[in-house]
Amino acid sequence: MADTALCRKPDTPSGARSGAPDATAPGARGKPLQRFATAEAAWFWTMAALAARREGARYTANQGLVQRPCEPDDVIRCLDMLYRRRRIDLEHARVLRRWGERQIAPRPDRRFERGDWRLWQEAMDRLEWPLRVKGIVG
Repeated sequence: MADTALCRKPDTPSGARSGAPDATAPGARGKPLQRFATAEAAWFWTMAALAARREGARYTANQGLVQRPCEPDDVIRCLDMLYRRRRIDLEHARVLRRWGERQIAPRPDRRFERGDWRLWQEAMDRLEWPLRVKGIVG
Protein backbone atom coordinates (compact mmCIF):
# COMPACT_ATOMS: atom_id res chain seq x y z
CA MET A 1 0.00 0.00 0.00
CA ALA A 2 1.16 3.50 -0.74
CA ASP A 3 -0.17 4.81 2.60
CA THR A 4 2.40 2.88 4.62
CA ALA A 5 5.14 5.23 3.44
CA LEU A 6 3.39 8.21 5.05
CA CYS A 7 4.75 7.54 8.52
CA ARG A 8 8.23 6.40 7.71
CA LYS A 9 11.36 8.50 7.73
CA PRO A 10 12.66 8.82 4.15
CA ASP A 11 15.79 6.84 3.37
CA THR A 12 18.80 8.83 2.21
CA PRO A 13 21.94 7.47 0.58
CA SER A 14 24.82 6.96 3.03
CA GLY A 15 26.73 10.06 1.89
CA ALA A 16 23.71 12.30 1.30
CA ARG A 17 22.52 14.82 3.84
CA SER A 18 18.89 15.64 4.29
CA GLY A 19 17.60 18.93 5.66
CA ALA A 20 16.50 17.30 8.90
CA PRO A 21 18.98 16.14 11.53
CA ASP A 22 19.39 12.39 11.94
CA ALA A 23 17.57 11.60 15.18
CA THR A 24 19.77 8.61 15.90
CA ALA A 25 23.09 10.44 15.46
CA PRO A 26 24.92 11.65 18.56
CA GLY A 27 24.11 15.26 19.29
CA ALA A 28 20.91 15.23 17.25
CA ARG A 29 18.04 17.36 18.47
CA GLY A 30 15.64 15.38 20.60
CA LYS A 31 15.38 11.65 20.98
CA PRO A 32 15.20 8.84 18.42
CA LEU A 33 11.94 8.23 16.58
CA GLN A 34 9.29 7.21 19.13
CA ARG A 35 6.33 4.97 18.34
CA PHE A 36 3.25 5.12 20.49
CA ALA A 37 2.72 2.25 22.93
CA THR A 38 -1.03 2.01 22.28
CA ALA A 39 -3.72 3.29 19.96
CA GLU A 40 -5.08 5.25 22.92
CA ALA A 41 -1.78 7.11 23.37
CA ALA A 42 -1.69 7.88 19.64
CA TRP A 43 -5.28 9.13 19.79
CA PHE A 44 -4.68 11.44 22.76
CA TRP A 45 -1.55 12.84 21.05
CA THR A 46 -3.52 13.36 17.83
CA MET A 47 -6.31 15.22 19.61
CA ALA A 48 -3.81 17.43 21.47
CA ALA A 49 -1.99 18.20 18.22
CA LEU A 50 -5.26 19.05 16.45
CA ALA A 51 -6.30 21.33 19.33
CA ALA A 52 -2.93 23.08 19.16
CA ARG A 53 -3.33 23.47 15.39
CA ARG A 54 -6.79 24.98 15.88
CA GLU A 55 -5.30 27.47 18.31
CA GLY A 56 -2.72 28.58 15.77
CA ALA A 57 0.32 26.42 16.48
CA ARG A 58 2.50 25.81 13.46
CA TYR A 59 4.11 22.50 12.73
CA THR A 60 7.54 22.11 11.17
CA ALA A 61 8.54 18.54 10.36
CA ASN A 62 11.36 17.00 12.41
CA GLN A 63 11.80 20.10 14.59
CA GLY A 64 10.16 18.89 17.82
CA LEU A 65 11.90 17.59 20.91
CA VAL A 66 10.53 14.08 20.28
CA GLN A 67 10.14 12.81 16.74
CA ARG A 68 6.86 11.02 16.19
CA PRO A 69 6.32 8.31 13.57
CA CYS A 70 3.55 10.23 11.82
CA GLU A 71 1.45 13.35 11.49
CA PRO A 72 -1.86 13.77 13.36
CA ASP A 73 -3.63 13.54 10.00
CA ASP A 74 -2.25 10.00 9.51
CA VAL A 75 -4.14 8.80 12.58
CA ILE A 76 -7.28 10.58 11.34
CA ARG A 77 -6.89 8.86 7.95
CA CYS A 78 -6.79 5.47 9.70
CA LEU A 79 -9.97 6.35 11.58
CA ASP A 80 -11.59 7.54 8.34
CA MET A 81 -10.65 4.28 6.62
CA LEU A 82 -12.33 2.31 9.42
CA TYR A 83 -15.44 4.47 9.09
CA ARG A 84 -15.60 4.04 5.31
CA ARG A 85 -15.24 0.27 5.69
CA ARG A 86 -18.01 0.34 8.31
CA ARG A 87 -15.78 -1.04 11.07
CA ILE A 88 -16.74 1.92 13.28
CA ASP A 89 -19.73 4.21 13.08
CA LEU A 90 -20.54 7.82 13.89
CA GLU A 91 -21.20 7.04 17.56
CA HIS A 92 -17.66 5.66 17.93
CA ALA A 93 -16.25 8.82 16.33
CA ARG A 94 -18.29 11.06 18.64
CA VAL A 95 -17.06 9.22 21.72
CA LEU A 96 -13.45 9.39 20.47
CA ARG A 97 -13.75 13.13 19.88
CA ARG A 98 -15.49 13.88 23.18
CA TRP A 99 -13.06 11.94 25.38
CA GLY A 100 -10.05 12.76 23.23
CA GLU A 101 -10.64 16.46 23.81
CA ARG A 102 -10.77 15.77 27.54
CA GLN A 103 -7.52 13.74 27.25
CA ILE A 104 -8.95 10.94 29.39
CA ALA A 105 -10.67 7.65 28.61
CA PRO A 106 -14.17 6.89 29.89
CA ARG A 107 -14.32 4.58 32.90
CA PRO A 108 -16.50 1.47 33.12
CA ASP A 109 -17.03 1.86 36.88
CA ARG A 110 -18.93 5.12 36.39
CA ARG A 111 -22.55 4.47 35.52
CA PHE A 112 -22.94 7.36 33.06
CA GLU A 113 -19.69 6.51 31.25
CA ARG A 114 -20.32 2.78 30.66
CA GLY A 115 -21.85 3.19 27.21
CA ASP A 116 -19.06 5.52 26.11
CA TRP A 117 -16.49 3.11 27.57
CA ARG A 118 -17.87 0.23 25.47
CA LEU A 119 -17.74 2.33 22.27
CA TRP A 120 -14.27 3.64 23.22
CA GLN A 121 -12.94 0.10 23.69
CA GLU A 122 -14.43 -1.09 20.39
CA ALA A 123 -12.94 1.88 18.52
CA MET A 124 -9.50 1.48 20.13
CA ASP A 125 -9.45 -2.26 19.40
CA ARG A 126 -10.28 -1.60 15.74
CA LEU A 127 -7.88 1.33 15.41
CA GLU A 128 -4.93 -0.55 16.90
CA TRP A 129 -4.22 -2.76 13.87
CA PRO A 130 -4.10 -0.06 11.13
CA LEU A 131 -1.86 2.08 13.34
CA ARG A 132 0.42 -0.89 14.02
CA VAL A 133 0.64 -1.72 10.28
CA LYS A 134 1.66 1.87 9.51
CA GLY A 135 4.31 1.86 12.23
CA ILE A 136 2.57 4.44 14.39
CA VAL A 137 1.97 2.05 17.27
CA GLY A 138 4.83 -0.21 18.28
